[in-house]
Amino acid sequence: MKKLYSLFATVLLLMAILTGCSSTDTSKESSSKQTTELTVSAAASLQDALVELQKTYEKEHTDVKLQFNFGGSGALQQQISQGAPVDLFFSAAEDKFDALVDSKVIAKENGVDLLSNELVLVVPKNNEKKINSFNDLNKASKIALGTPEAVPAGQYGVETLKAMKLWNKLESKVVYAKDVRQVLTYAETGNVDAGIVYKTDALTSDKTKIVATAKNDTHTPIIYPVGVIKESKHFKEAEAFYDFLQTDASMKVFEKYGFKGAK
Repeated sequence: MKKLYSLFATVLLLMAILTGCSSTDTSKESSSKQTTELTVSAAASLQDALVELQKTYEKEHTDVKLQFNFGGSGALQQQISQGAPVDLFFSAAEDKFDALVDSKVIAKENGVDLLSNELVLVVPKNNEKKINSFNDLNKASKIALGTPEAVPAGQYGVETLKAMKLWNKLESKVVYAKDVRQVLTYAETGNVDAGIVYKTDALTSDKTKIVATAKNDTHTPIIYPVGVIKESKHFKEAEAFYDFLQTDASMKVFEKYGFKGAK
């Protein structure tokens, strides 16, 4: 009987050891498959293209989850300067990006001018005020524009209107918005008679129409730089996504939404 009890105890001990090993192995396997979350602060005009690319990237990299923070490039740059936990910055303006390079937040070698865009004038589909050019903006009661200090499209818009000698007459009619998507919404809903946005944003709307494109010599070149934040806690993973954005496949997606290569 004693031998039987001893054998039973030995079996229980072996089972306990095996269970413990199995639990440890499972824990190690679970730990090795932990998901890395990358935070990407990007200009609002990039939203549609990046959301599409996100699906492809996360499917190919199951251990990475992309978290986007879309907004005006100026506001995003300020957040990063103040220590916001961001891994990559994708700006719609070189000066906002260069400010972070100058302050050593982004290393110059970890950034690239990737895309370019155009500036257009949009009106509600019904175009009640019959606005068909920038010179027709005197017919408008309200004109939507991104806040120039925080929204590059707004800055470019002011530059264009000043170059065309229209700003002084139109400034009092301007309604400022937090980003280009809000400008587009104001035009779509008829809250304004016209708005100045990027061509890529205008192409996403079936409630507005493009009536004019700003000439390149009326504003600063519209360049989209992207780079990895030097103090990123996930630098290796951020660099991999940065490289992915520059692939031919990714560039085709950007072109699908109206962007052009910066080079």
